[in-house]
Amino acid sequence: MSKKYEEKAKLLDRSKLYSPEDAIKMVKQTGWAKFNESVDLAVKLGIDLKKGSTSIRGVVPLPHGSGKAVKVAVITKADKVKEAEAAGAAIAGAEDLVEKISKGFLDFDVLLATPDMMGQVGKLGKTLGAKGLMPNPKSGTVTADVKNAIKEFKAGKIEFRMDKGGVVHMLMGKANFTPEQLKDNLTASISAILKAKPSGTKGIYLKSMTVSTTMGPGIHVDPRSFIQE
Repeated sequence: MSKKYEEKAKLLDRSKLYSPEDAIKMVKQTGWAKFNESVDLAVKLGIDLKKGSTSIRGVVPLPHGSGKAVKVAVITKADKVKEAEAAGAAIAGAEDLVEKISKGFLDFDVLLATPDMMGQVGKLGKTLGAKGLMPNPKSGTVTADVKNAIKEFKAGKIEFRMDKGGVVHMLMGKANFTPEQLKDNLTASISAILKAKPSGTKGIYLKSMTVSTTMGPGIHVDPRSFIQE
């Protein structure tokens, strides 16, 4: 770890679970990079990982956006490509874009697909699945309303999913956001994760959570600060 990281880490009480408000204050104090760092959220879930069918995923429209310029790609029928581009897609195409992605093109953050193209998109499962980019109706990335979907994702709608270790990682803003903006985005993020809780889940669902800047130390947030249903 760098000396600057260690210096910032000393500001934290490692034995303490911070309230959301105090955690965000510490995030503002522990960022140290010269660039505008992202603020990230990591939530460890109390999910039985032995049940391979259990999958936590969803979307959340961050109240103040993510602060990130989002590149949206769209796979749709040829006669709808220009419409998608006009709506703000960084790239749009039909079979040609499917082929381009199959050859390794992944220069986008979100991939949308219209339902009538999912037969083609299905061929990209291995390529897109490994990157978490496979369109899915549950995440709003398979839709006939491409125009509105592009608008939402560019405005800060975030897709999230649990990894193999039972952790959800999410972008929740930028270091130059106000404390109030970060708190609103954090609250919305946790609410979405709680909403995605599978029925019949036993025990503690939100086991632990941390917030941090890109280069800063993790700050432990008290999960009890949020209502667990």
